[in-house]
Amino acid sequence: QVQLVESGGGLVQAGGSLRLSCAASGGTFSMYTMGWFRQAPGKEREFVGTISWNGINTGYAGSVKGRFTVSRDNAKNTVSLQMNSLKPEDTAVYYCAASTRSWQVARNSSHYNYWGQGTQVTVSS
Repeated sequence: QVQLVESGGGLVQAGGSLRLSCAASGGTFSMYTMGWFRQAPGKEREFVGTISWNGINTGYAGSVKGRFTVSRDNAKNTVSLQMNSLKPEDTAVYYCAASTRSWQVARNSSHYNYWGQGTQVTVSS
């Protein structure tokens, strides 16, 4: 059983940056593909980005590619989401999640086994 706790959310102006972190415990962190998802009010949860177990490979949704970066530190059991050039449409609750699937296919929430509680990101215009 893996426990995930996100932090770093908040209010930021459009064009600004924010860095989210997710701390894992209770399992072998380096075994898992890690992903970030977000959910805006009234919308379905959507994929943001994913990173392979060794941190070498990453994948992103088209809406965030070039602006967001996922990274991980297996020695510290953490995964991060660096968000730059934020837009009001990035406003959502952001979740980190752990998957036993390969990073190439782990793009759907159903592919993930463990979830954090989420952290709110609000981007003002």
